[in-house]
Amino acid sequence: MTLPTRKIGPFTLSSIGLGCMNLSHAYDVAPTAEAGARLLNHALDAGVTFLDTAALYGGGENEKLIGRAVMHRRSEFTLASKCVLGMFNGKRGLDGRPEAIGQSIDDSLERLGTDHIDLLYMHRLDRNVPIEDSVGALARAREAGKIGAIGLSEMSAETIRRAHAVHPIAAVQTEYSPWVRNAEVAVLETCRALGIGFVAFSPVARGFLAGAVRGPDYAPGDIRANMPRFVEPNLTHNLGLLDRFEAVAAEAGVTPAQLSLGWVLAQGDHIVPIPGTRSIAHLDEDLAAASLTLSAATLAAVDAIFTPGAVAGRRYSPAMQAQIDTELLPEELDD
Repeated sequence: MTLPTRKIGPFTLSSIGLGCMNLSHAYDVAPTAEAGARLLNHALDAGVTFLDTAALYGGGENEKLIGRAVMHRRSEFTLASKCVLGMFNGKRGLDGRPEAIGQSIDDSLERLGTDHIDLLYMHRLDRNVPIEDSVGALARAREAGKIGAIGLSEMSAETIRRAHAVHPIAAVQTEYSPWVRNAEVAVLETCRALGIGFVAFSPVARGFLAGAVRGPDYAPGDIRANMPRFVEPNLTHNLGLLDRFEAVAAEAGVTPAQLSLGWVLAQGDHIVPIPGTRSIAHLDEDLAAASLTLSAATLAAVDAIFTPGAVAGRRYSPAMQAQIDTELLPEELDD
């Protein structure tokens, strides 16, 4: 099967990629390796040509899964991974020093079972290390043939411009969906101006805009239990917004997940969303959004729900926000 394509840096990608994180990380107990392999191979069979992982996910287990499951089909997909954010002595942390980046790349290559990562992101900004030094390390890895292009994740417009001055940045990855609009402050326009692709993670709002959350009864290990928007006193208010969103989807004849993905795709042709799922049925539902054309009225109806300040709660807890460089929205500054 084939999907519509979009350009991200030097790559021509399926217009919807696959975020692989939740096959090993962040949402309850991970599926079995066999189930993860089935989903990854189904994604490739269905036309996905962009797989996104990271050194952090599952403490490296996500990269190992991809290495075992689909590396024999290496020519069929563009591979993205991430460095800087990882597990250090059993704790999540940041290390953007050049020597740490070099070691992280080598470790990722070993886990993935390959000698080349097409797109490598700095997962987060290490404020203790000048961005120029970190990007310089990635540039040297590219010169050595270990990576093909450089990306940044969850970084501000100012940081993107500083990094781009050292070496061209191919892609910026940040959370983006109808209910997370921080990228609209400055990052989307900066990417457009500099010719940088934008990769939208959590484009269905960590399942919220797919109807996956109906109450605060999260399983142990589910990161949403520590995110202000997903817990009371904010959750009940936000479920009211979801009811309105689902009504718009029904009127348009699409599922809520497809409405969210279609909305993201409509925000610019330099944007590629990477939804994640553990369900083959949900994956097929998501990919169907690649061929949808939403009307201007439908897109406007979505925007009328998620007006500035409409969503209750910040997207991250203070501890998680401390590792984020992306601009805050005006209503978050007033919290």
